[in-house]
Amino acid sequence: METSKSVAVIVAHPDDETLWAGGTLLNHPEWRCFIVSLCRGNDLDRAPKFYKTMKILNATGMMGELDDGPEQVPLDEKLIESTILHLLPSKNFDLIITHNPMGEYTRHIRHEEIGLAVANLWRKGELLADELWTFAYGDNNKEYYPKANENATIFKKLPETIWKKKYQIITETYGYNKNSWEAKTTPKAEAFQKYTIHSPLI
Repeated sequence: METSKSVAVIVAHPDDETLWAGGTLLNHPEWRCFIVSLCRGNDLDRAPKFYKTMKILNATGMMGELDDGPEQVPLDEKLIESTILHLLPSKNFDLIITHNPMGEYTRHIRHEEIGLAVANLWRKGELLADELWTFAYGDNNKEYYPKANENATIFKKLPETIWKKKYQIITETYGYNKNSWEAKTTPKAEAFQKYTIHSPLI
C-alpha cells in the first residue's frame, strides 16, 4: 500500500497539470494533492473546467491571475514567487511538482518562469519539500509534439486505462477538439527530473 504524501503541483495554466502529470496523479489517488494554476483564474471558460478537473484528480486547488497575454511579456520574478506563496495553503510538502525551467516545448515563457520561480523558492527554503520534480519533455524545436524524456530520472509509460482518463480530461472536461494541439500532444508516457534535498540544485 502506497503511503499518503502531501503534494503540491504548481503550473502556469489550467490543463498543464493534466498534460504533464495527469497520469501520475491518477495513478496515486492516495496523495493529498493541491494544484496551483498561476494564470487564468479570471477566465470564465477555463477556470470552471480547472475545478471540475480537480475533482477527477482527487485534488484541491487554487488559481491566480498572472498575465497570460499572447505577447508573453516577461513577468517580475518576485511577483511570480509571491503569487505562488500566496496561493499555496502551506509552505511544507513531501513533494513539489512543477515546470522545467527550460519548459516542455518551444516555447512558452510562463512555463519557464514558473519552473524557475519554484526552484528558487525551494533553493531558498521558502518552500520546503523532500523532493522537487520538474516535468521532463521536449519537442526538439517543434520537430514533433512534446514527448517524455526517456533519460529523465523518472520515466513511466501510462497504462492504457489511465491514459484514456487523462485524454478524456483534455478532450471532454477541458473541451479541446480531438484535432487540437493539446489533444494530439497528450503524452502516453510521463517523465520528471527528480531533485532531493541531498542532490545538486537546479
